[in-house]
Amino acid sequence: METTKTYAYDYDEYEAGKGAGTMIQDIMDDPDFPALTELIIGSWGGSWEDSCQPIIDGIVANADQFAHIEKLFIGDMDYEECEVSWIIQGDYSRLWAAMPQLKELTIKGSSELELGEICHQGLEALTIICGGLPVDVIQTIQAGKLPNLKKLLLYIGSDCYGFDGNADTIKTFLEKADFPKLEYLGIADSEIQDELAAVVLKSKFMDQIHTLDLSCGTLSDEGGALLFKTLPSYPNIKKLDVHYHYLSDAMVAKLKALPLKLDASDQNQPENYRGQIYMNAMLTE
Repeated sequence: METTKTYAYDYDEYEAGKGAGTMIQDIMDDPDFPALTELIIGSWGGSWEDSCQPIIDGIVANADQFAHIEKLFIGDMDYEECEVSWIIQGDYSRLWAAMPQLKELTIKGSSELELGEICHQGLEALTIICGGLPVDVIQTIQAGKLPNLKKLLLYIGSDCYGFDGNADTIKTFLEKADFPKLEYLGIADSEIQDELAAVVLKSKFMDQIHTLDLSCGTLSDEGGALLFKTLPSYPNIKKLDVHYHYLSDAMVAKLKALPLKLDASDQNQPENYRGQIYMNAMLTE
């Protein structure tokens, strides 16, 4: 029996009255639900005009019936269903206490996203996928009490779609955040990926992680050179993920020579428009 299942509404179901307000009851009525350990929630129909708040509130209100869910993903939808910058998220403040058994939380979309005061003893993985991550959300994670967090993956995105910080924002985040068991650090999908690579490579987490994820952004040979120079000092890092990048063939060859597993797939070329060079992060809209 499968232990994971995706629940989503298509447009016709939405037009017939389904939405965020009906999702939780439909999930609880599903005979497959009691056997699940992973719950994936896709489009709730009008994801571009209706918040997922009723879904979050429904989980909290029926916490005892969701006590077997260890992995939760809210917002798993592609651009044909809803552009990532249009997904209206919600307030997760009460979810932390309601799901003490939760091990992994993935959120897609950052519009109206609030995480509240994060305090969770068991969470091992936190991923936020978006076109632009607001500074207030970054600072909330920064202050979070997640003593068993092993994986953190944040899509930083573009200032056109919600990211209102800079490299110093991430520098401060990495200085002040306290995740003693972190093994996987992902600062991804940025239009200033070279700058962020430099910041990450100087962070305290470099001594403890085994996976460094700088994927999906505008990483170029400038950032690649820093990686090639710095990573030999950290034999604890066994994997480097830079897929979707703007590295040259020569730089990719250098990184492949490092004693670690490398994902340098999806190589891109900068665009030259009227003498101006343009590079785009993978997910911004």
